[in-house]
Amino acid sequence: MHADKDADFGYKKVSSEEKTRLVREVFHSVAANYDLMNDLMSLGVHRAWKFLTVLLAQAKPGQQLLDLAGGTGDLAQRFAEKVGQKGLVVLGDINLAMLEVGRDKVIDAGLSQTIQVAALNAEALPFADYSFDLITIGFGLRNVTDKARALREMYRVLRPGGQALILEFSTPTTTAVKKIYDAYSFNILPKLGQYVAKDKDSYQYLAESIRKHPTQEVLKQMVLAAGFDECEYHNLSLGIVALHRCFKY
Repeated sequence: MHADKDADFGYKKVSSEEKTRLVREVFHSVAANYDLMNDLMSLGVHRAWKFLTVLLAQAKPGQQLLDLAGGTGDLAQRFAEKVGQKGLVVLGDINLAMLEVGRDKVIDAGLSQTIQVAALNAEALPFADYSFDLITIGFGLRNVTDKARALREMYRVLRPGGQALILEFSTPTTTAVKKIYDAYSFNILPKLGQYVAKDKDSYQYLAESIRKHPTQEVLKQMVLAAGFDECEYHNLSLGIVALHRCFKY
């Protein structure tokens, strides 16, 4: 699918196929400690970012929702409470190790009737046009090899009147915050990965992948180029994270 394209794997240039394989290995490695590391890395603030995402999504009972790169199911479980038993949440991820953790959490929470777990590639979604009322992707878009293709696929499977929400690390809004954030990302984050997840390299990649991700405004233009009619974004934690809301009319 990507035979003649190069891609960024952190600060390295690799083939597209190689990036897909390397990202899969990263998340296979970190899956067991992913939730714990999220709490440690963000000092628990990721929960507030996700809470705001759910709040702005305004999911309603009975709706159909797709959570891409859903991994361990954090967002999917929150949305399952909103759409209820008559609704559906598809928890989708390309990484089987992450999905296994997510599936176990779904079963433990008693949400198997509302949440379906699916192995899928965000660049080639196995769904018909207009299948979902809402689409979310939390901290996953930067790991997708062909982001423009994934955005077009999200637009395709979204129903008119629906919205897609992209929650992702982004570009800090001030130089001072950027300096502090860089020092944390490249000095402390890999060490946390080493001590907790026994995997320094994967968290070094995660820090680098954030720096290679498009800025807030560039991502907005990519969203509009993919077909969406409107896009707004909210900077969270001084731009360390941004939430893009993408509307299809």
